[in-house]
Amino acid sequence: MIPWVQLDTAKTPDGGQELRLKRRGAEFSIMLGSNELMNSRLSGSEEALASLTCQRIAGRSQPKILIGGLGMGFTLRAALAELGADAGIVVAELVPAVVAWARGPMASVFGGCLDDPRVIVREADVGQLMRSEASAWDAILLDVDNGPEGIVHKANDALYSLAGLNSARAALKPGGVLAVWSQGPDSGFTRRLKQAGFAVEEVKVRANGKRGARHIVWVAINGLRPAAASAKL
Repeated sequence: MIPWVQLDTAKTPDGGQELRLKRRGAEFSIMLGSNELMNSRLSGSEEALASLTCQRIAGRSQPKILIGGLGMGFTLRAALAELGADAGIVVAELVPAVVAWARGPMASVFGGCLDDPRVIVREADVGQLMRSEASAWDAILLDVDNGPEGIVHKANDALYSLAGLNSARAALKPGGVLAVWSQGPDSGFTRRLKQAGFAVEEVKVRANGKRGARHIVWVAINGLRPAAASAKL
């Protein structure tokens, strides 16, 4: 059996933990301690995050998409395949090393998608980008940490709080889509989405097409009801 080889390490944004990039033949893995965050052989649920979103904004002219988390590029590649030439996608990635890995040792996994003229990669906090402009995005896709119950960066919790969801809704155009990937279900997060004024669908997807672990994608539509900014769960 081909052994795993560690290629590089990077600190998490809070500096308290270490990400490790590993390779075994053509397979790549990003680890946090003993937890595997991503594997290049498992792309189904990340691709579903993009396809479920793009289906709901089909027909929009010059759609603007914000993706939180570059990962191994599966969501980005799937979105590019679904969207037309007039689309614009901004990818926010908080860990500079992840962007460097995408352009370096994992370039074969990304397949040149970072060079697509529709794509801009920002080494930035997706939450800050959401808060910087109102009614700007047709869709916001969050594949940050492991979902609402994240393990990489505690500051990510703010994205999934009621205040964070209100910020996401304010950043979306009317009828825009907030899509959120998670390793597993979270009934409290579903309630917060509804409390923030979204119409919510919770979709079960598989890690690798029709096989593998069951993950969750929330598809939340920006409705017309005012968000409950002061409510708490």
